Amino acid sequence: MIVRIMGEGQLDLSEADMDLLNSVDTTLEAAIESGDEEGFREALTRLLERVREHGKPLPMDALHPSDFVLPPSDASMEEVRAMLGDEGLIPDVS
Repeated sequence: MIVRIMGEGQLDLSEADMDLLNSVDTTLEAAIESGDEEGFREALTRLLERVREHGKPLPMDALHPSDFVLPPSDASMEEVRAMLGDEGLIPDVS
């Protein structure tokens, strides 16, 4: 799956990586729903770190359709709330 982190570029992740990310996405969603700014910041940081760690960066000149887009690390809770879909930021691939 192709993931874009806004302002950084695209990364290629396997379906196994997606399962790993879904648990962090759930934590992020819960923090947003409860208005927990500290929990939100920690979950967003952890989510982006895992994408960077497990994803294979695509060349900057390669433009592929992204399966989903993640916010930048400095995004506000309101900005991320606006990006949430029915399945959070990370779609369920199972």
